[in-house]
Amino acid sequence: MHKLEMPQWATAVALDRRGKAHIYENLDPRKTALVVVDLQNGFMDEEVAIAYVPTAVEIVPNVNKLATAVRRTGGKVVWIKMTFDEATVASWSEYFDMLTPAKRARALTNMAPGTRGHDLYPTLEVKPEDAIVNKTRFSAFVQGSSELPELLRAQGYDTVLITGTVTNVCCESSARDAMMLNFKTVMVSDGNAARTDAEHNATLASFYSVFGDVMDTDHLIRCLEANAQRRSAAA
Repeated sequence: MHKLEMPQWATAVALDRRGKAHIYENLDPRKTALVVVDLQNGFMDEEVAIAYVPTAVEIVPNVNKLATAVRRTGGKVVWIKMTFDEATVASWSEYFDMLTPAKRARALTNMAPGTRGHDLYPTLEVKPEDAIVNKTRFSAFVQGSSELPELLRAQGYDTVLITGTVTNVCCESSARDAMMLNFKTVMVSDGNAARTDAEHNATLASFYSVFGDVMDTDHLIRCLEANAQRRSAAA
């Protein structure tokens, strides 16, 4: 698991902007979606990985625990799958042109639909009521990447909790774009995984200082349960 070190400058900037440490502690569980980004064999199983992130395996228990809490309190769990095929190569040629021929071939071999690399990691607790969404860019929210923004809006979700891998690539891209599309956005500090602590912490510091909130799994579960109880009592 990553060692979280939120720098003082990020905390100072966040407090100056918002006046308090966490702006989304009052989230409505019924309008909250847990977005799990790219926890696939293609990043977690070294045999088929296109970019192996060992720490991603370590966050699985936290992701499962948070998913259970989100479902229990009335929210939605969405599993995002990075998807590469020939159509993606054609429409995102600038990215694939940056890869060596060997890297490009491995990406297509292991991240196309139906391949083992494309599958979600086997110890993730995926339920029938969850949604599974393919994306074709790093961000799940950028125009043309996936159906996720429309799916969430159609079902009344205005808050997203971002977990998955890689913290500073697909997770950060998705989180920033979600905020730009007017979703209340929280990155889960112990539910994201990068290659190094430095990359992980740099992303969380930047996101916390400007874009949204950062909380750990247990803090979020407490918020979900307390707010669900409060709304139930008021009903």
